[in-house]
Amino acid sequence: MMNQQNQFNGRMTNTPQMNHGGHEFFDVHEVLSCSINLLDQFMIFRPYVRDNELLDILDRQYNFALMQYNLTVECFATGQKPSQETATYMIRDMIQPIYHLQPSEPKRPNQSLAEVKDAGISAYMLGLVKGHASLLTMSAVEVTNPIVRRVLASQVQHFVEMAYEIFMYQNKKAYYQVPQLAYQDMQIMLNAYAQPMGTPQMPPNNGMAYGSH
Repeated sequence: MMNQQNQFNGRMTNTPQMNHGGHEFFDVHEVLSCSINLLDQFMIFRPYVRDNELLDILDRQYNFALMQYNLTVECFATGQKPSQETATYMIRDMIQPIYHLQPSEPKRPNQSLAEVKDAGISAYMLGLVKGHASLLTMSAVEVTNPIVRRVLASQVQHFVEMAYEIFMYQNKKAYYQVPQLAYQDMQIMLNAYAQPMGTPQMPPNNGMAYGSH
């Protein structure tokens, strides 16, 4: 019995200690797989883009997403701080959204690749970026390694910016129109919530909390 215990302890001592939780492996694998999908899709979209402004957005976002992919791969493999800091994605020209609806042709599926247009390409891009921002958020709260968690969490705001940049392009081109409610309805909804008055009176704990003694 003693020999078996010694052999077991020896195996435990010689086993490298991984600084990742089991669930974390599945989450990060999903993030990296979706990153590859986003990058590959952007590459597939590129030959179909006609507008230079959209092409500029696609290229800048592809390069940024590739950089974030590389950082994630590095810190996940090592469990350590990546060799480069996570960059900040900056929207070049921030503009005010246009609130209105105008008549447009009904949307329908393309009948051939010849019908692929910038409106559709930008919509596909927006869907991919929004989906990746959501996945990064859900995965970051499940990651146990503090470095990998920070790298994933820091990317969320940048992919949100990327999504908003695509939205602004679509909105300016009237691909993504934004209706508004009637003024009276908006005022009612704006005033539907208020801050509490005074200091909240929290009830006593009744000794149910447990702590070190």
